[in-house]
Amino acid sequence: MKKIFHEKSISFYRKLKVSLALMGVLPFLLSVYLLTREVQVSTTLLVICSALVLFSMLAGFTLLRTSSDQIERLAKDTTIPNSGKIPQLLELNVEGELQDIASNFNTVVEQLNLANRDIQSRSFKLREYASDLAHTYELLEKENRLRNQLCRYVDKDLVDRLVDSGDAQLLKNERKNVTVMFADIRSFTALSEHMEPEEVVAMLNEYFTIMTDILFKHNGMLDKFVGDQIMAVFGHISNEKSGAVSAVKAALEMQKATAVLMKKRAKKNLPVFDVGIGINTGSAILANVGSENRQDYTVIGDTVNIASRFEKHASGWEIVIGERTSHHLPKKLPHSARHELQVKNRSESLACYTLIVKGTRKIKVVKQKIDHLSVMSSVQVELGF
Repeated sequence: MKKIFHEKSISFYRKLKVSLALMGVLPFLLSVYLLTREVQVSTTLLVICSALVLFSMLAGFTLLRTSSDQIERLAKDTTIPNSGKIPQLLELNVEGELQDIASNFNTVVEQLNLANRDIQSRSFKLREYASDLAHTYELLEKENRLRNQLCRYVDKDLVDRLVDSGDAQLLKNERKNVTVMFADIRSFTALSEHMEPEEVVAMLNEYFTIMTDILFKHNGMLDKFVGDQIMAVFGHISNEKSGAVSAVKAALEMQKATAVLMKKRAKKNLPVFDVGIGINTGSAILANVGSENRQDYTVIGDTVNIASRFEKHASGWEIVIGERTSHHLPKKLPHSARHELQVKNRSESLACYTLIVKGTRKIKVVKQKIDHLSVMSSVQVELGF
């Protein structure tokens, strides 16, 4: 650290008084002395006195000029630059009170340097905090986007489990009693052959949007889209009874919503279609299936296969449900709705119920006209919903 060099001498205040005395008081006294002498002043004495006065004034002026130079240098070196930069420590040869001023100035500079280092340190920490906050905000934004994206495929409760899980495996494999639903557009291949690809995509997107909203409304998990087919799971986050009831409610609302959609499409002279739905309840494995790089969370088991068979057996506008599913409904289904279904590669037939309303086995679609669009409300009354 730089130091202020100084010599032990009289103070600036005393030096100033000595200078004034040498420049003014001593010449004045000599002048008074010469003027008040009663005898004639000799030339030698006059010369001596004049020389003494001149020397005294020069000595006083030199002493005063030295002090003023120190003040000037001190004032110059203590000037704060316009840039706001902290000045350097003083390195001056000063005396007396000027030494105290310079020392105090250096103390202030040292304190400013300490404060500046502290501010820089805090500023660095604040930048780190700001960076951490920005990173945290970015993570929250990503999480929100992830939630929104996932909510397009599965219900909100399952999304919360996916995002909030701290396990390395987000969803553990487990066996559980669930209800599986398949919904498929009838004669889709024949229908799409007479449509442009863009029209097929627009039609499916419109239909799928409505159907998935209904599935999520009833706490269903969208397992996958397979062409024009929808596979969904219920009861995966609740119990068997709740899942079965929710699946049937969702199926009824899906058929009703499809009827409304077809009525709108018919008015616009757009192609219309009907949907068959199969529902089955039983034990299945909920598991992550796939490769190391790509996995699907899906259900596997005979329950799924039977639900798919029910869906294939269902005609347009029909809902075929398994007997175990029917046991969980508020009202017992009529025996007339029950029938045995023979399926390939199974020795025993499968008991199921076909939801038929007002004796109509199928809601007819004739060209661009749809009949019996109000039957779904009757189905809900019969089931006790």
